[in-house]
Amino acid sequence: MTHQNRRIAGKNASKSGFTIVELLVVVSIIALLIALLLPAVQKGRDKALISQSVANLKNLASANGVYEGDWGDRQFTCVPDDAGVVGGNCLTYTATIACPPQQLLGWDVSGAMWGYFLGGAKCGQYPGNCGNWVVHIPIGLGGADSGYGSFRVPGLKAFHDYVNGRFYDSTLYAPKDIVPYNNISKYFTNAAEFTYSNTEGAYEDSSYCFSPAAMYDAKVFARNGAILNGNGYTAVATLPAGFRSPPVSRCKYPSLKTRMIEHNWLQNAPDSPINSNFAGNTTPWFFNHGYNSAPASLFFDGHIELVGCQRSMQADQRVAPSNGSVWSKNTPLGPNGYYGTQSYDFLVRTSFHVLTTDGIEGRDVLGAEG
Repeated sequence: MTHQNRRIAGKNASKSGFTIVELLVVVSIIALLIALLLPAVQKGRDKALISQSVANLKNLASANGVYEGDWGDRQFTCVPDDAGVVGGNCLTYTATIACPPQQLLGWDVSGAMWGYFLGGAKCGQYPGNCGNWVVHIPIGLGGADSGYGSFRVPGLKAFHDYVNGRFYDSTLYAPKDIVPYNNISKYFTNAAEFTYSNTEGAYEDSSYCFSPAAMYDAKVFARNGAILNGNGYTAVATLPAGFRSPPVSRCKYPSLKTRMIEHNWLQNAPDSPINSNFAGNTTPWFFNHGYNSAPASLFFDGHIELVGCQRSMQADQRVAPSNGSVWSKNTPLGPNGYYGTQSYDFLVRTSFHVLTTDGIEGRDVLGAEG
């Protein structure tokens, strides 16, 4: 071996790799950087998902505007205006007055029609029965169907024709609404108006809901006098025009009255999306089940913001006792309101949006002036 070769060989032999300590230092630095960056990444992803929900509500605001233009300034409804003449009784209505428009979900690819059908009497040509009446009225306020109603189903054909013409449309589902979104997002690209399969189908209501109090005539949730004093609800069955949805122009506080909101608890939600307080099913947490919940909300003036349950509860405290409450605690749903007993924590107690005092003429939050 020549001197030159020996010199090169010696130089190569002097090279060495990273020591264990050095590798551990590098790994520690990488782990630290990930730990520092991950919250920012997660926060950015969360903001993107919220932005998508806000975009959905903007589209739904446009749909509401077109609807009210077609229906003489009226708020969305599915129930006949004269249902109060028979006390809201479906059997009496279909036997003595008329067959109301059926609440359709849409047609599937085979041409089959899906819907919540009322059958019998003057609706004898249809399948179904008056058990589906609950999807015609804004919200059930007594009996087995309490808490459910058309306010939960903006995907009905009566409204989705003003969106994109499909029950399962991405506009109607918030990406943070994990359970329903995962179940039906596969249908978003389906051309059918409604999709269901007996083997792999799933039914999920929209992530968004109307304000049922604003779908009834304002007299239903009206306070009796300036102070609530145990009132704030009149049985809709006793009001002949109680089921008639009010004109949107009757909204006295459009910047303070919510029109549509995220129904489930999506913002600041607990780790598990399933509410264990509902026994034996997979029901999610609702928007009013947590003190820190802040649903994305569309107001009657068209603006959208996250409205915290804290804020609504504070509004309740500010108006009481001199001027009542922002939501009625005297409906058949009781003082706990809309599924209040299934809440995540004992701090929250609100049913704003759903049971708004004075209905469309009321407020769900307060402004700077109260």
